[in-house]
Amino acid sequence: MIGISVAAKKEWEAVLEKYNMNIEDCSKFPFGEYFKIHLYGQDLIFYRCGVRKMNCSASTQYMIDHFHLSKIIVAGTCAGIDDRYKNLDIFIPNKFVQYDCTVKETEPLIKDSFTVVLDWMGVNGINTGTLGTADKAVVMWDDYIELKNHGITIADTESAAIAYICRANDVECIVIKGISDFPTNEKETSKEESHEEQFNVFLTNIPIIMNTILDNYLEFAIKNHIRYSDYSPKSVSIQK
Repeated sequence: MIGISVAAKKEWEAVLEKYNMNIEDCSKFPFGEYFKIHLYGQDLIFYRCGVRKMNCSASTQYMIDHFHLSKIIVAGTCAGIDDRYKNLDIFIPNKFVQYDCTVKETEPLIKDSFTVVLDWMGVNGINTGTLGTADKAVVMWDDYIELKNHGITIADTESAAIAYICRANDVECIVIKGISDFPTNEKETSKEESHEEQFNVFLTNIPIIMNTILDNYLEFAIKNHIRYSDYSPKSVSIQK
């Protein structure tokens, strides 16, 4: 069975609407809801894993243990970091980094030990790149610039943690993400106004992105295989 992991409530609502499901039609598990369908010749279980790294990591392990998943496909939205791209662009990343796992004042922002790399260079014009994950959403301009300077392409609060758990369980993981918004410079208005503007764009773009993923990318992710690359963590020393 293949799992389709969806984090945010609004993303989940778009999935339910797509497949003509109501919340009452779903089964419950400790972190959210799920339903099963047969699609593209495969048995699928769609589930809402919950936002942030704790919920998504726990729900990933739960689903692997209880439904013996052979693959997890993460479908959802993300913040844009690399400004060569634009809102609504879709990605299947080939590198996942957790950038909130270090003391960045004395260590590198990104450690190999919290990095997952896939043997995937992109095909058929599908965008790829590095996805950065942290419990803190990328809203503040300084955070955006920091990630941009470290070569992050897109960012969210779940995917790298899910990929980390999948690799630990030797379960294939494919992430499909669409850019819902870019941070705006709060120095030009205020932090509150900047955040609200970004959030409103995010809400508007969620259903567009989810429908695009489900219509145009899900079948590809179900029928194709992307393997993990051999990637040995390097030792890290404290910066002086």
